Amino acid sequence: MVSNKEAVLRKLVPLLALLVLSLALAHVYGGKQSASTVGGTGSTLVIDPGHGGIDSGAVGIDGTRESDLNLAIALKLRAMAELYGLENTLLRQDDSTLCDSEDYSEHRDLEHRTELTCAALNPVYISIHQNDYPTAQPNGSQVIYAAGEGSQRLGSIMHENLLNILYPKCRRVAEPATKRLYILSRLTCPAVLVECGFVSNMIDLENLKKPAYQTALAAIMMGSYLQYEQNTKRI
Repeated sequence: MVSNKEAVLRKLVPLLALLVLSLALAHVYGGKQSASTVGGTGSTLVIDPGHGGIDSGAVGIDGTRESDLNLAIALKLRAMAELYGLENTLLRQDDSTLCDSEDYSEHRDLEHRTELTCAALNPVYISIHQNDYPTAQPNGSQVIYAAGEGSQRLGSIMHENLLNILYPKCRRVAEPATKRLYILSRLTCPAVLVECGFVSNMIDLENLKKPAYQTALAAIMMGSYLQYEQNTKRI
């Protein structure tokens, strides 16, 4: 009988194969020029680990902070982007806010993240978050996308990959962002927010704390980004 872990690894093979292919092309053609060939549009991947500093985001029943999980996954995604020579920007690299912590304003923090994203060359924005719910039943990933065809296409690709590989029984669907999501409602570039799992669900939470699972999430995001870029190149 195939274990759950083996089943997940088997489902990761197609995405990991795409990542290996991109790295092989980088060696053949050299540096960031090859990465641009793989990516197809010369985009800058903007990675935004949600919350940070005094803003922990959601907190799991064991005290795990959403902001810490977001950063751990984001650092792994950034490492993959660096390995493949992809242009990228990581909006926070440690447990900090993006505005003065002594006079912290969530609104100003969100404004700053939006400004940094818009300053990047041809940005494609991925915001990493964790979900929360008053009860422990809900689980699984969900992708929310900004307005625009590019955002919807990226969101659909990423959501489908996350569910097919990690949550095949989940019936949640990718959804358009509402106006209450400040950054997604203001960006005009391709932009998605990834709710990786529920910190209110113990199974999700235990998985989310594992480095191997965080790596799997990052690999799926990276593979989805490359898949989106390749599809964009062909359009």
